[in-house]
Amino acid sequence: MFLDALIAIFFFLVGLEIKNGIKDFKTAVVPIVAALGGMIVPASIYLLLNPGSHMWAASMPTDIALALGVLILLGKRVNPHVRLFLLTLAIADDLFSLIVLAIFYGDDLEPIKALTTLGAAAIGFILPLSTHALHKIIRVLTPVSTYFIVPVIVVVNIPLDINLSAFTSQTTISIILARSIGKIIGITLFAWLALRIGGHAKIGMKEITGVATLAGMGLTVALVIADIAARSEAELDQVRLGLFVSAIISGLAGFIWLRRTPAPL
Repeated sequence: MFLDALIAIFFFLVGLEIKNGIKDFKTAVVPIVAALGGMIVPASIYLLLNPGSHMWAASMPTDIALALGVLILLGKRVNPHVRLFLLTLAIADDLFSLIVLAIFYGDDLEPIKALTTLGAAAIGFILPLSTHALHKIIRVLTPVSTYFIVPVIVVVNIPLDINLSAFTSQTTISIILARSIGKIIGITLFAWLALRIGGHAKIGMKEITGVATLAGMGLTVALVIADIAARSEAELDQVRLGLFVSAIISGLAGFIWLRRTPAPL
């Protein structure tokens, strides 16, 4: 219950930040379209490497808390608009993942918990607030989220019971490649297409590539999907290991990439 409350506060703040940062549809369309690419391409790569597998959906979700944890470590080295792009992309990703869960895993889905997180973000986004009140709430909640809520969520979602013997399995390797490579290809390609058709972004393609790299980190929703879809404990171990390894690879690569992409003065 306590963790659920922290997650709700976290997503409420995410909704407020998106409300504060996105002023028009053209700004929102690029990360939303990019989120679709970040789901379609990884799932396609997974199925190409592991045809017929029902675990493909675990290759799609992005973990907001993990990715934000990396941005927190980078601090002022990163363009502040990177955070907004990431938040918008990840919220869209979570929404699309919920739709995928409902369609393909509906019999086993527990929608209340998923809807609670997205509902908290929606409340933050649509809540009628003056600019002064909006900024004040964000100023109050941001340090709480940064130094308490995000670390708690990250620690809780690190899997401790990983079977390293699953490392060479086809499922594990497919998850690692689909997330570590597929996220970068899908998000950057679809973001580029969205920009070409009239979308607008306050960050460049190099920074979008950094966001795409961080998006390869996925434990929370991906682990939920794995728990639902796995047909054996061995298969679940394989997916867990793949998610854990890809999160490490993506987190380190994204940190290095964005650290070498200095924020504008």
